[in-house]
Amino acid sequence: MALRDIVKDGSTILRKKCREVESFDDKLGKLLDDMHETMKHADGVGLAGPQVGIARRIAVVEVGETYLEMVNPVIVAASGSQIGQEACLSVPGKSCMVERPMNVTVAYLDRRGEKREGSFTGLTARACCHEIDHLDGVLFYDKEYRGGYRRADK
Repeated sequence: MALRDIVKDGSTILRKKCREVESFDDKLGKLLDDMHETMKHADGVGLAGPQVGIARRIAVVEVGETYLEMVNPVIVAASGSQIGQEACLSVPGKSCMVERPMNVTVAYLDRRGEKREGSFTGLTARACCHEIDHLDGVLFYDKEYRGGYRRADK
């Protein structure tokens, strides 16, 4: 395993819509291992491909005892609402309030290409949404919550 450089805000790769992963090989496994080590070293709870210069739909999330390696993830269900402070390893020194679903179900592939699906709540749901946003070129501050009216169905 090796530490990777974390791409910082202003880099164009952070604004690209990532392509799906098609090869499930040792190279992918090494990338996932490197991303996990890099995330932990930086004291983060999630890291997405573009944050290490890879424009592919891949992310890792670790909250408490839950560790996820998500390849080609898609949020298939979301419910509830939570508003909380977010920051990002690619945007040092900046944080803001962001509204996210309280609960999400994510369909994804594991490092071997096996289909997986998981339901997550709270911080894990927030982290999954944050990382999947990275895969679509969206940064957390694009979704800054500024208060005001919220629909009852959110």
